Amino acid sequence: MSEPVPLPALHASHAGTWLRDANGATRGCSKGEAIMAAADTPVLLLNAPLVATRLGYPDLSGLDLLELFAFIHPARFCVPTPKGLAHALGLEEPASDDAVPALLQQAAGALLETCASPDWTEREGAWSALQSLVRLRWPWAQVLAPHVGRPERAEKWLFSRLPEWEEAPDRPPPGQVLIEEPEIEAQLAHLTGAGSERREGQRLYAREVGKVFAPRAKRAAPHLLLAQAGTGIGKTLGYLAPASLWASAARGTVWVSTYTKNLQRQLRGESRRAWPERRADGTQPVVVRKGRENYLCLLNLEDALQGGFGGRAAILAHLVARWAAYSRDGDMIGGDLPGWLGTLFRKRGIAALTDQRGECVYAGCPHYRKCFIERAARASAQADLVIANHALVMINAARGRDHAQRPTRIVFDEGHHVFDAADSTFAAALTGQEAIELRRWIVGPERKNRGRRRGLAARLADVASYDDAGGEAIEAALEAAQALPSDGWLQRLNDGEPYGPLESLLAAVRACTYARDESGGQEAGYGIETEAAGLPGSLVEQAQAARDALAAIRRPLVKLGVRLEAVVEDAPDWLDGQGRARIEGARHSLAWRVDLLQAWEALLDRLGGPADPEFVDWLAVDRSEAREFDVGIHRRWLDPMKPFARVVLEPAHGVMLTSATLRDGDDWQNAIARSGAPHIEIEPMLAHAESPFDYAARAEVLIVTDIKRGDLPALAGAYARLIEAANGGVLGLFTAVRRLRAVHGRIADRLARAGLPLYAQHVDPIDTGTLVDIFRDDPAASLLGTDALRDGVDVPGRSLRCVVMEQVPWPRPDILHRARRAAGGGSVYDDRIIRARLAQAFGRLIRSKDDAGHFVVLSSAFPSRLLGAFPVGTPVIRLTLAEALQRVAAGVSGAETVRESKDRQPS
Repeated sequence: MSEPVPLPALHASHAGTWLRDANGATRGCSKGEAIMAAADTPVLLLNAPLVATRLGYPDLSGLDLLELFAFIHPARFCVPTPKGLAHALGLEEPASDDAVPALLQQAAGALLETCASPDWTEREGAWSALQSLVRLRWPWAQVLAPHVGRPERAEKWLFSRLPEWEEAPDRPPPGQVLIEEPEIEAQLAHLTGAGSERREGQRLYAREVGKVFAPRAKRAAPHLLLAQAGTGIGKTLGYLAPASLWASAARGTVWVSTYTKNLQRQLRGESRRAWPERRADGTQPVVVRKGRENYLCLLNLEDALQGGFGGRAAILAHLVARWAAYSRDGDMIGGDLPGWLGTLFRKRGIAALTDQRGECVYAGCPHYRKCFIERAARASAQADLVIANHALVMINAARGRDHAQRPTRIVFDEGHHVFDAADSTFAAALTGQEAIELRRWIVGPERKNRGRRRGLAARLADVASYDDAGGEAIEAALEAAQALPSDGWLQRLNDGEPYGPLESLLAAVRACTYARDESGGQEAGYGIETEAAGLPGSLVEQAQAARDALAAIRRPLVKLGVRLEAVVEDAPDWLDGQGRARIEGARHSLAWRVDLLQAWEALLDRLGGPADPEFVDWLAVDRSEAREFDVGIHRRWLDPMKPFARVVLEPAHGVMLTSATLRDGDDWQNAIARSGAPHIEIEPMLAHAESPFDYAARAEVLIVTDIKRGDLPALAGAYARLIEAANGGVLGLFTAVRRLRAVHGRIADRLARAGLPLYAQHVDPIDTGTLVDIFRDDPAASLLGTDALRDGVDVPGRSLRCVVMEQVPWPRPDILHRARRAAGGGSVYDDRIIRARLAQAFGRLIRSKDDAGHFVVLSSAFPSRLLGAFPVGTPVIRLTLAEALQRVAAGVSGAETVRESKDRQPS
């Protein structure tokens, strides 16, 4: 066993604070004493931002074990808790809070001992990185220095160690093949493994999915399958079986689209049953694709390492560089970069290291051939299976780039979210933030800061000097872009001094929105909005002036695109392959910005005119914690499945939408409408596989009738008592962040003293994915959250045994919802939304056949018409909180359940 490091160690939780001397005993101490100890000498900590939050001292710093772990084991997973760290290092987990400081000393010793071990697989690059970190005065640098030996040979610079991607010819169109049902069943048996339980529902489901891959009979009429698969069916392998058969036989690519990163990770693991990690030629048959903003940008990283970052952000850059050398794919958001790493640095730097809109110079980048983004794009063009998200699939279908196939065989898992994804993808928003991004892309940075948004002139200087017309177009675009908002625009709006036609329009939008605000200033922490109807004549005039200014920007950009095409077609001698790729990248960027400008012009052109029944328009001032951060005009399709049908469905050959909650009870009508099928006049195939779980015996829905709505003390007390009754393992779901924070603040200390840790979104300085990892890892922990935890959270077993909702999840009554409600049948539309949300929340409870637990709704008037959200046979009981506590404490017993009874309802 390694020797503990003789440094003081500090641990703080809601239950108290403990300090251990360098060579002494552990003692409890006050928060003030802990802060003084940390300020006096470096102390060992675990997750410094979280400890700082517990102590109420934001500037707390020390020797964070998570930073040391990230340096020694980059790209390796660790749950950022004492228990998680102990498991990652093979140490005994602490039995109680007061044992944690000793564990920190022991864990530090184990990590330092790794540096001297010949088995340290991540040694390469560590010495060089440490020298830089010494100069940056990283707290761990001097502690590490004696343990990281200088290598005999000079270590290669990160950017010379990364592999280069290879060009490959485009994949030919897939063959037209028919997958027979016996083949599908045999493949499913192979994927599930010998001796596995035979699930009839999964077999029937897989056979239905196979029909999606049949040859298409008619142009613009894909095979469309809507398949509801109850939890436990095994739908992932159910669709991977026919998908893998088709991909192999047709030599084509199947796109599987998800809504959550958690399912993407699960899919990557499940796909290994059907495909090897690598083909014989070294290529990947399975590729995970995300938006560019998820990946590390190597040029941004180089800028940061060479002085672009300062202070703590510079330390983060070097830890990210360590990770980049060992990362599987450079995915910084949900990939193998620990989600907690960015939060250790208060999230400074992570976004600046990803590929932000407008930054990429494509082949003009010295790291282009090693770019993680380009590698993923090229790999996906050769892959059998591409795992992506709904938005990326829709964007790819709309814009189809050269190095990525247009999706033609698509499985939309979590299909109940396709409507929401289409709603965002096909939206238009002319806001200050969006407009200033466009200005920076055209003009470049306005301050003397580092970075690469250098503007069109710098990016295409060689083209401008070679092609006079192209150069004139660039100059015209630069001049016209001066009409767009610039740095400080929001302050100028507040001061009543807007500059230019766009800022003047935004000032008018802001003034109109505030003039029509109905809240009376009571909702200062939230954004406000108003319909884009009956607008003042002055605002309409300013909208027309802004439209003309946007058109003046668009015209030279269109001309520039034409000139770039001409340069590529009649290439000069100096245009090599790298230059050609850079121009192609510029053409792509130009095309989607021209589309953006056209959408803005169309939006402004309709202001003041008759309303278009296909769209919903409104003005908004976006605020957070009483601080304005954006102003603009928004447009959404009333039914976003109309553009979805045209852009995604029509060009496709086979599409499936699948989910455990696709339909409303037994009714398919809404699922069909939200699939896009009516807009291309096709009849979708329908399939339904019931969950094999015995909900009648394994779950109960408890509707608590004596918690008055709006009574915050009673709500907090109910949560605390339910968590105590369940002995932890509670997922608490809230419809408002403000109430979540208030409840957490009232009950966290009380629960911690009982040995029941409580974590919360929007309170703890930890990203959502890591919060779920912590919750999953500790059966005594409970987690409070909002919508992000209602969908896609997979926590099977004892760690989640009770779901508590603070109230019925009513839709937010904003302008967009009001319009869709009117078009969708009024309260019937609302009820469908609520039942879907309840069904998704209930789905978190039972994830395997051995799971059992309670679903509690703290609602004194839960409408019976919403009970169809729960699986048939699930016991539903209306009762008091005291009775609910008894049932939760006793656990679920199928023989003693009581079904909903009218006489149990309070009078």
